[in-house]
Amino acid sequence: MANHSIAVILSGCGHQDGSEIHEATLTLLAIHTHGADYQCYAPNITHHHVLNHADGNEMDDNRNVYIESARISRGNLKTLDEFSADNHDALIIPGGLGAAKNLSTFAFDGENCIVNQEVKWAISSMVDQNKPIGALCIAPVILANVLDSVTLTIGNNPQVAEKIEQMGAIHQECTPSGVVVDEANKIVTTPCYMYDSRVNEVAEGVNGLVAEILRMVRK
Repeated sequence: MANHSIAVILSGCGHQDGSEIHEATLTLLAIHTHGADYQCYAPNITHHHVLNHADGNEMDDNRNVYIESARISRGNLKTLDEFSADNHDALIIPGGLGAAKNLSTFAFDGENCIVNQEVKWAISSMVDQNKPIGALCIAPVILANVLDSVTLTIGNNPQVAEKIEQMGAIHQECTPSGVVVDEANKIVTTPCYMYDSRVNEVAEGVNGLVAEILRMVRK
């Protein structure tokens, strides 16, 4: 029997302007640890901006989200327009501010944000097939925007939680290494670096999220 396949949507490379590298890598590790396979995707679009991760300053540089995401996936990457829910059992979106700057405009527009159409389509098509979705760190804001009345977490940040609820989702506080499971909607979320977390705490949360996603797949 073939292993279960999980699609992972990346948003660049680096927590200030792309995918959070620890979260993305720990997601891939957890998927393989639990006996499943993954396929990474990213939209073929330009970064909103590029930040110097040493000092946080904006750089005079243009980078492509797909090309930067390939750094994390070791080149094994497809453009998001190639995504089909038929080919995967679940979908996971790691965090990092790329989720709020490249996959959506949440970092700038808050509860009035716009989600990239390819990302929105991927999420909606998985929901249409009753397949589970996971989101890490700040990425749950995307699910709050696209889906109706889902329960999720970004930890305990009151400002972000308020914006999530203004978009129609239900926010549930959670510890750094915990997970929140919306059984009815097949949504699993974990806070990761929404806290000043240690890497082992992030790893525990990511591992728990992947375990819950695969439990839903295997039911």
